[in-house]
Amino acid sequence: MTDTRLIERWLPIAALGEESVRERRSMTALPPTYYLHVWWARRPLVASRAAILASLLPADADRSRFMHALGIHGDPVKTRQRIDKAKKTGEDLGLNPYGYERAFKHRPDRRDWEGILHVRQGADVPILLDPTAGGGSIPFEATRLGISSIANDLNPVAALIEKATIEYPAKYREDLIDEFRRLTDAYIKRALPKFKNLFPPEPTNTQVLGYLWARTIQCPHCDGRLPLSPNWRLAPDGTGVRLVPRCVAGPRTEGRYCEFEIVKSAKDHSAGTVADGDGACPFPDCGRIIDGEKIKEQAQAGEMGEQLFAVVFKRRVETRTKTGRRGKDKWVREYRAPCRDDENISDIQALLNAKLPDWQYLDILPTEQIPIGLKTAEPHRYGLLTWADLFSPRQLLGHGIAVEVYRELLAEEERRGLTPSVRAALVYLALSLDKLRDYNSRMTRWHSKREVIVNTFDRHDFAFKWSYAEMAPLIVGLGFEWVFEQTEKCIGELVELVCGRCGSNDLVSRAEANDITATTSITCKSGDALDHVEDASVDIVVMDPPYYDNVMYAELSDFFYVWLKRTAGYVVPELFTRHLTDKENEAVANPAKFQGQKGAKALAGRDYQERMARIFEECRRILKPDGILTLMFTHKATGAWDALTKGLMEAGFSISASWPINTEAEGSLHIKDKSAANSTIFLVCRPRTLVSNIREAKYWEDVEPLVAQAVRSRVAEFQEGGITGVDLYLASFGPALEEFSRHWPLKRGRPRSQPEAVRRRKQAALFEEEFDPYAVTPEDALEAARREVKRWRLEQLTRVKANTEVDPLTSWFVLAWDAFRAPVFPYDEALRLARAVGVDLDTHVVGVLAEKKGSDLLIWDSVRRAAKGALGSPDGSRAMIDAVHHAANLARTRTLQAAAEMLAKVQVDKETAFLAALEAVLEVLPVSKQFSGVELDGDLASAGSDFEALENLRRLAFAERVDEPKQLDLWRMDEAA
Repeated sequence: MTDTRLIERWLPIAALGEESVRERRSMTALPPTYYLHVWWARRPLVASRAAILASLLPADADRSRFMHALGIHGDPVKTRQRIDKAKKTGEDLGLNPYGYERAFKHRPDRRDWEGILHVRQGADVPILLDPTAGGGSIPFEATRLGISSIANDLNPVAALIEKATIEYPAKYREDLIDEFRRLTDAYIKRALPKFKNLFPPEPTNTQVLGYLWARTIQCPHCDGRLPLSPNWRLAPDGTGVRLVPRCVAGPRTEGRYCEFEIVKSAKDHSAGTVADGDGACPFPDCGRIIDGEKIKEQAQAGEMGEQLFAVVFKRRVETRTKTGRRGKDKWVREYRAPCRDDENISDIQALLNAKLPDWQYLDILPTEQIPIGLKTAEPHRYGLLTWADLFSPRQLLGHGIAVEVYRELLAEEERRGLTPSVRAALVYLALSLDKLRDYNSRMTRWHSKREVIVNTFDRHDFAFKWSYAEMAPLIVGLGFEWVFEQTEKCIGELVELVCGRCGSNDLVSRAEANDITATTSITCKSGDALDHVEDASVDIVVMDPPYYDNVMYAELSDFFYVWLKRTAGYVVPELFTRHLTDKENEAVANPAKFQGQKGAKALAGRDYQERMARIFEECRRILKPDGILTLMFTHKATGAWDALTKGLMEAGFSISASWPINTEAEGSLHIKDKSAANSTIFLVCRPRTLVSNIREAKYWEDVEPLVAQAVRSRVAEFQEGGITGVDLYLASFGPALEEFSRHWPLKRGRPRSQPEAVRRRKQAALFEEEFDPYAVTPEDALEAARREVKRWRLEQLTRVKANTEVDPLTSWFVLAWDAFRAPVFPYDEALRLARAVGVDLDTHVVGVLAEKKGSDLLIWDSVRRAAKGALGSPDGSRAMIDAVHHAANLARTRTLQAAAEMLAKVQVDKETAFLAALEAVLEVLPVSKQFSGVELDGDLASAGSDFEALENLRRLAFAERVDEPKQLDLWRMDEAA
């Protein structure tokens, strides 16, 4: 291979990671691609640009100029360290300590192009393909780089977002803003009279911010109307709700209901009335628990109602200067209990009923049935069977009027003659209405800590909400005004990012500099059938493929599709030809596709692998012989990596390089409840025929040590680049798969033993194919990678000056905390870690160090182990974690001296194995408040108490033999400064 690319030799992973996180660190200053419209997975723009440029540039490209072209005009890693230090010392570093704007804001100029790409007059424009473009980050950055792109996605909602993100700003520029502003002004004028009397009038100098509703059922024990909410908190200052039950003449009498009072102290809140799906009757003469199945029965019978329990508003308050003159008024947020006029449900239902005949004829409301799927099963459980059911009557009436007004405005524009820029502006108008629906459904919630409405898709599902928040569409600064303002701002920023500042000549695009025209093609079809693209016509493929079983894009996007086809579908009808989005051809591991079949989960995984393989085959057909395919993939599950890599190799690709980049939202996992992966792995692939001729290794036994060596050679580099915890294991997958793919296909020289599930005939239906003891899969490479990272981390965590090895059970405990940095993590990943250290998870770990909770594992602290009688012998004869936990438990429940005496009594205190275990445990447990100043909660706090006890014990009895934990250095940065 003579055409080696930069990405195959180098990427600045630490700087890219920090700049990627910086890009999305501020929720109020996100790139416009994030807030134009909901999409459930978007790569950071700077990471996307890096993948594109590094896949095109030769390996000897000027690295400093490459960094400049990315927009990284300083050292973000060192700056981040300064910021972390300043937080501890209180030093003021100013508004922008980085010294330059976030990288995504930089638009490559003439100097970038002449210095980096060496563009010649009349040279061909490179062509990029993204077959699963989703939210469009990759083709968006290609457009900004002056590179032609072919963006495709099966999902029409994604395709529409791509048009609004990439195509329209580049084509229509400032005209878009003018037309959008004109249309929205006209829209609000038309809407105002139609919304009259939908919401009760408010007193002068007040403005409603939201109406808070609780779903209701009838208590089957006392017939009371029961408002359901897990808690009644409204604000962080303790403001909340107290229920005032009206018992009438006792149980089974008519008219039993609850009124509400706003209280200022948390101790005065009423207890929640629903937990884990079960209800709790608040009437004092009943007080019984209502089984969750009974609640579902009422909901499915259409008997679940709703009751307004609070109104959030802001009040104008006059201020006076010291001299008594009137100052600037301020608005104060307050809460009030609902009054009789607030609940106009019967009036609203009558208005809606009057509208329905015409609206049914005009197809205004989304009456389509919600298909049962992996994520849509939840609304079905509570009787929400159509997409219209996800909205209350008043919300539905408002959204129906919104569609009605949109159609009227469209008809008026058609009479005037629709120009292309007006068509584009109408698409943005439709997307704006979607934003309002996202914040105005029965699936929203009130965020009591931030005191804001949280949108429908704050999670990637349709989790049922017992209480929800409603936004009034025509409140000044909210509703329509808010979403239109957001979209207008977004359009302006998109135009600026693509075209430069309006009227400015300081930025010169590649097209302007070299008389070259880059084009963008956006299509909506299956990624394995891109028949509009010629063979061997694309220079690079850069893609962010669907994430296996993480996100069910089609199921989720139907929420928007059913409305968009009634608005934007009249402007771009070619995208809205289906009843609902295509779930059958979607490349995700969705067990719902195989509902009722044995082994649905395994079949879903295989379906994902086969569909991705076909997409990769299509990419190979389209890719030039010397082309590069760069994948960005984020997933913790080995099954996802196994399926993706099999698909790649079956399509004829080999992995030539890999890089881990921190791309997800930051936050210390030591103060989170669950583990999370922050890294995206870049996999760089070549058609296998062009990969350098490495000696063919026929057997896995010959390749396994090469895989381990490849991981070992890179793991230190990854760690220095800021990759830690579970991400370090994920990062190791890249070099492991690189080496593995070079030698593919492989077989075993020695047969492997049957998996336990096959041997015991458990879940036999999952194994449709006969077990082949000589088969080799990518998962073998991933297991080898885990083992190598395990060795590496244990060597780093145990610095005791003696030749000792940590026993398997202690190794599992240490590496579990080191990898996941949380007490709760996926059982499947715990199982793979157990294999890597050589313990049986169900026999040696569950019931000894942890407990299984659903699909997760909860790791125990010393006190809980003692309470469950699971500590084992204090002499560490089973495992040294037993001795360590005996000491921690005694130190916590009695004294440090008692712990030290116990260790001396069983003669374990001088054993190097114990000292190594103690040292390793102190490096991975969460640091308690005594040493960090950070308050921990729940199970994290319990583990932090173990750290505190053990560190104090170390200082008392083992300071000469066990070094202070290195992780404490992180909390002393201010002292060192």
